[in-house]
Amino acid sequence: MSDLKASVGQRQLDIISIGRAAVDLYGDQIGSRLEDMGSFSKYLGGSSGNIAYGTSRLGLRSAMLTRVGDEHMGRFVREEFESVGVDTSNLITDKERLTALVILGIKDQDTFPLIFYRRDCADMALCKEDINPEFIASSRSILMTGTHLSTPKTYDACMAAIKAAKAAGTKVVLDIDYRPVLWGLTGIGEGENRFVSDEKVSAHLQTVLPHLDLIVGTEEEVHIAGGSTDTIAALKKIRELSHATIVLKLGALGCTVLDGAIPDSMDDFDVFTGVRVDVLNVLGAGDAFMSGFLRGWLLGKDYHTCCQYANACGALVVSRHGCAPAIPSAEELDYYIAHAEEIPRPDQDTELNYLHRVTTRRKAQWSEIFGLAYDHRIQLFQMARETGADEKRIKKLKQLLVEATQAGADAEGLEGNVGVLIDDTYGQDALNDVTGRGWWIGRPVEMPTSNPIELEGGRSIGSRLKEWPLEHVVKCLIFYHPDQPVDHRLAQERQAQELYQACCASGHELLLEIIPPKDMEQDEETLERALTRFYNLGIRPDWWKLPAPSKAVWQKLTDLINTRQPHCRGVVLLGLDSPIEQLKADFANSAGFDICKGFTVGRSLWAKESRAWLANEIDDAQFVAQVSGNFVELIQNWRNRTA
Repeated sequence: MSDLKASVGQRQLDIISIGRAAVDLYGDQIGSRLEDMGSFSKYLGGSSGNIAYGTSRLGLRSAMLTRVGDEHMGRFVREEFESVGVDTSNLITDKERLTALVILGIKDQDTFPLIFYRRDCADMALCKEDINPEFIASSRSILMTGTHLSTPKTYDACMAAIKAAKAAGTKVVLDIDYRPVLWGLTGIGEGENRFVSDEKVSAHLQTVLPHLDLIVGTEEEVHIAGGSTDTIAALKKIRELSHATIVLKLGALGCTVLDGAIPDSMDDFDVFTGVRVDVLNVLGAGDAFMSGFLRGWLLGKDYHTCCQYANACGALVVSRHGCAPAIPSAEELDYYIAHAEEIPRPDQDTELNYLHRVTTRRKAQWSEIFGLAYDHRIQLFQMARETGADEKRIKKLKQLLVEATQAGADAEGLEGNVGVLIDDTYGQDALNDVTGRGWWIGRPVEMPTSNPIELEGGRSIGSRLKEWPLEHVVKCLIFYHPDQPVDHRLAQERQAQELYQACCASGHELLLEIIPPKDMEQDEETLERALTRFYNLGIRPDWWKLPAPSKAVWQKLTDLINTRQPHCRGVVLLGLDSPIEQLKADFANSAGFDICKGFTVGRSLWAKESRAWLANEIDDAQFVAQVSGNFVELIQNWRNRTA
């Protein structure tokens, strides 16, 4: 194949995806009818949207051109695109229509019921006036899917995009993506039906074929485009109308790529086979296939590599729940291709699932965390008792601490790097207030002071996490020492393993806070040995929270984490009620070690002030001013630290 980059030249974008962008509501109960589903998971959906999302996740410069509603689901779709770097500059907000919805389920390996809620939806209001020729010319390629050829308005929009692409030398790609229900050929409840023969649809699709550079479809989709249920006859009709490269998907067999004349028999195809996997869910596999193929095609790879990417992406998605979120990252895909023969069940492979978890996190990285911790429960309860304050005032205190956090963040220009640790015992209102601000939010699950560790709410931590916003980081403090008595240590480790597995299942990030008990001897190897033990148990938390170590220990921890867990978010320092001058010295020891991302400090900043407020010695404004002043001082100490 030719080098597409050379033939098209340098452009700002690699691909603009045009067409469906929706919200998928996926039934959580595998093996159930839609009628019997009890809960659903919400994902980005829509074929074109999935491809924009998938190609961006795989490293291409992707954009989405369509419409979404001016409501919560439209904002969700936009934010999902932006979370993986998709250009949304031409994602239009439609003030009159709702974002499309799809309800889907997984009954068995052959039955995937789905219902399209797309009547007068936002993305089907795309019109030719929405097409900006300059935007089309900024990309090396555009992609459209078959549904947006099914109505006069969207057909005209696609043809306007094709005209602009041809004028600019931009390549044009079609994913046939045939859904008979969306062409009005079946009952509204037959969304699962993939093929109904229709001469008018075939003739209509064929008006687009002469303008294309790449056509991708299954055998059924080739049948509708070619107007024949004989695959070879359909392919020859397509070739009669188009010089495009044709990629024919052959399901579990793999795929073939056809340039030039069509062979007289499918036996003459060069088939690029994929790795066989157990199928959980075929929905979205085609979008993943297209994303993988485009990764290779737009980077000028040979067809073997393009199909290898495509088949591997499809294999991974059929083993997972969901469409867009199931598409792999570039690193994950490359790992899978290198080890595919050793991974018969991608859904059960520990390393592959770990890579998917850590390389597809919503926020790529946190450069620094300036955190104010007020997840304390027992300490504040005791403080209220000692000052004669009503325990109910602790809730108000935590909301004032949110105000102090915001004031300090504003004063120091923290923008996206402000952090908090807040409990839901006294701090639920405070949690509700900060959720959605873009802050780093940690939330504890441990029973205060428990040793061995016990979790609040009993052993069913997975059920509890279902109620938590995904942006909340699960924080667990463990008083742990590698030399604790064996039964004691094993109880701690078992609980940590269960918590880690629950976070992997729920999608929440995990912060493990490790504090060696004061009554046990510690040396320069204690923390390193503790973290090593957790790694040996297969526990790889997204974050560590640790007492401030010496520079020598910082080096040991840096080497360990970089070796055992390169995707670790980092370490944040705890305060242990130390004076600010002591924290300043601790900060200095961390200078030069990039693994240390910042701090989450609590009582050092607000203990004295909280006692005074509970005792009615200072008012709300004074409390906020004093705590925010302490927070600002600590932020400045961190920024001014030197080795």
